[in-house]
Amino acid sequence: MNYILFDGSVRNQLLPFTFTRPVADIRIGILTIREKWEHVLGYTTTTVTEDYLSEKFPMVEMEQNILINGSCLPSDNLAQMVKGLTEKQAIFHEDEPIAFHALEGQEVVFDDYEIIQYTYEDLMRVEHTWDIFSKNHEAIERDFAWLTQGRTSQPIPKGVTAINEEHIFIEEGAQVHHCSLNASQGPIYIGKDAEIMEGSLIRGPFALCEGATIKMGAKIYTGTTIGPFSKAGGEINNSVLFGYSNKGHDGFMGNSVLGEWCNWGADTNNSNLKNNYAPVRLWDYETEGFAKTGLQFCGLMMGDHSKCGINTMFNTGTVIGVSANIYGGGFPRNFVPSFSWGGASGMTTYKTNKAFETAKVVMERRGMEFTETDAKILEHVFEETAQWRRN
Repeated sequence: MNYILFDGSVRNQLLPFTFTRPVADIRIGILTIREKWEHVLGYTTTTVTEDYLSEKFPMVEMEQNILINGSCLPSDNLAQMVKGLTEKQAIFHEDEPIAFHALEGQEVVFDDYEIIQYTYEDLMRVEHTWDIFSKNHEAIERDFAWLTQGRTSQPIPKGVTAINEEHIFIEEGAQVHHCSLNASQGPIYIGKDAEIMEGSLIRGPFALCEGATIKMGAKIYTGTTIGPFSKAGGEINNSVLFGYSNKGHDGFMGNSVLGEWCNWGADTNNSNLKNNYAPVRLWDYETEGFAKTGLQFCGLMMGDHSKCGINTMFNTGTVIGVSANIYGGGFPRNFVPSFSWGGASGMTTYKTNKAFETAKVVMERRGMEFTETDAKILEHVFEETAQWRRN
């Protein structure tokens, strides 16, 4: 069977992260949504997404296909139902298609399908940007169970204070030095070739992905994921770094999400609670206004390739687009459009030639290439987001 992940109805609600990736390539828990599905299905997947992303994330159609909503995280129940789909069958949750069978070239009309309602209570979806951190606790627990089943952890080194050791898993090549690992509230996963430096204090659920680093003396609270080859330091609470991003210095990050190739300058902080304790609103690209999150704690959403200078201060509920460069004193606005350059005193347009020069250098430092395909995607984002830049 051929499995294809599609963006579904929530793609625009997950901007700025879906400017540069399909919905299925959002990281929540230990793995991306795509990696979760590939793990439980035992097959690789392809993607139906926006045209400008399709060169990097192509779709492969075969004679028999099952399409899966990329905003849905797999569970054992859902995976079993998806595997069992046959011709003209679809799984729905209320009015939303979760998965359906399609023949090659078939025009899908759900009126002609047998609709199977998903009634289990274990359905988890990423429908809003803030779901990425608010549902991260449970997502880590699910991934931990799948990834560690039937496997043996590397031994916990001497000098490490470990609480609830059976819920701590250390992959091959990881280095863990004289730190505290408290898995009493949820599991702790330490990925291949990752490193936790001495003096760090970590509470689960927590995921440190492959090749990532926790700097000396870091304080990491529950529900946090540090994505592959990222660096994290200071104080972090219930936040997700997708991958190849750095928050390597002192400063507070709370209830926040960073895309890939982001960098926080030293002593940067974000607020995650309003002074009046009111629910937080976040910029909504679809309505072009600030949407209710219903959350009392909500910090910063930062798109791929965005960066900030030392001592930057982000207010509660701030959204930063793709490839923004922020610096200077004071609080920048709660919505900073993609390809913006500046801070609280004003913004100018960050031209693509300059942005691409930086992206090439940053990626080369990690042994990766900034390709023509990457440039085309960011050129599209630059044009698509011009309406929100003032100059």
